[in-house]
Amino acid sequence: MRQALLLAFVVAALLFGCGGKKRARAAVAAPAPGVEFGLASWYGLPYHGRPAASGQIYDMEQLTAAHRTLPFGTLVRVRNLANERTVDVRINDRGPFAEGRIIDLSYAAARAIGLVGPGTIRVSLQVIAAPAVPVSGTYAVQVGAFRDRSNAERLRRQMEQRYGMARTILRQGDPPLWRVLVGAQPTLDGAKTLAGQLRGAGAEVFVVRVDSDRPADRI
Repeated sequence: MRQALLLAFVVAALLFGCGGKKRARAAVAAPAPGVEFGLASWYGLPYHGRPAASGQIYDMEQLTAAHRTLPFGTLVRVRNLANERTVDVRINDRGPFAEGRIIDLSYAAARAIGLVGPGTIRVSLQVIAAPAVPVSGTYAVQVGAFRDRSNAERLRRQMEQRYGMARTILRQGDPPLWRVLVGAQPTLDGAKTLAGQLRGAGAEVFVVRVDSDRPADRI
């Protein structure tokens, strides 16, 4: 009995001593599975009323967005990390093709979370619903975008000689751009590996999804 009391006293003293010297560090919540962090931007005119990469007509007053790899029809929750406002958008376009940016929101979606003024903000993305109908496709690596098609074709030939498969894709816009895509990987991981090789060669690269049910000039 005396030993049990002594042991309890020692444990209590240790606990009290630790609490008196410093407060226990609060646990940090780990990111939820499938959450992506990065910069969001938005687009409106002159793309309003023009076909998006999915073939749908882009309406900047609808809650939609462009993403480089998520299948069309995916529903995504976008959270502004500065003010915690959220908006749910459906992916119907491809982009953005700028370093560090992970999603391009419609004007209406940007307005909902306070993005219109700043132009770019830090956000988190979380997929909340997959497309109702599975969409087939492959993944490629974009290595350049040019106003002049001859410049795009020159890079395409260089990439084709070194990596076996490359193509140019016209992206309608203001101005229109000829994008150069390398590879046709069946998995996202495979495309990321290829992107690493291309990045090592000094290219500014992005992994993009190529949807097989869309016209080639709308990828």
